[in-house]
Amino acid sequence: MTEQLKLETGMIRISDDVVSKIAGLAALETPGIAAMSGGLSEGWAKRLSGKNVQKGVTVEVGQLEAAIDLRIIVLYETPIHEVCRMLQQNVREAVESMTGLRVVEVNIKVEGVSFKDDEIEDISSRAK
Repeated sequence: MTEQLKLETGMIRISDDVVSKIAGLAALETPGIAAMSGGLSEGWAKRLSGKNVQKGVTVEVGQLEAAIDLRIIVLYETPIHEVCRMLQQNVREAVESMTGLRVVEVNIKVEGVSFKDDEIEDISSRAK
């Protein structure tokens, strides 16, 4: 769904997909995040790259506000609560600065812990 902002000079439309992509890219840049989780139906965990950056990201975009849900895999031995707070801040700042929308919430569900970067691919291939 695409929401519209009415301005004196015209309308601005920001797609859910745009907000989702921004949030996914901001998540990738956060230290301590091993991967985004696509849920069990999409395999245990999948690494994000340019084409599938929206995996593990769900958004609701209104006219002036956005709410974001993220499903993540964190690196082992990182303080999960600190990583999640940093992730919330990074995603909020990226979406707000790029879209002008006010992010009302960034919800995070930690779905796993990765011991090594390579392990994510191993788990994903075993789940198939």
